[in-house]
Amino acid sequence: MLYKLKSKAAGDLILLEPQGKQLLTLIGKRPEAQGIIAPEEMLDAMEALRQAIAKQEADQAQAQADAKAQGQPAPRFEDIGLRQRCKPFMDMLARCHKAGQPIVWGVP
Repeated sequence: MLYKLKSKAAGDLILLEPQGKQLLTLIGKRPEAQGIIAPEEMLDAMEALRQAIAKQEADQAQAQADAKAQGQPAPRFEDIGLRQRCKPFMDMLARCHKAGQPIVWGVP
């Protein structure tokens, strides 16, 4: 399944199912077949994403420090982190919030 996020204020954003579910869940939305993000929800959504990014980066830094302290090789993480995955979505949220336009998905 793909998530195609659409708005009148921004170009479409297409997300694969795992990433779409992850991002929608992080902002407190149920990743169903269709939904809406209202402009008044967007600032909170962007803050939730910022907090999730900070947590992931802190957890990874801690895991690296722990491995180094124990003389073990540094752990490997996904090549594309949450910061990179969130960037297009956060740009869309900011643009749509500024224009006062909702973001929808699963709607023709």
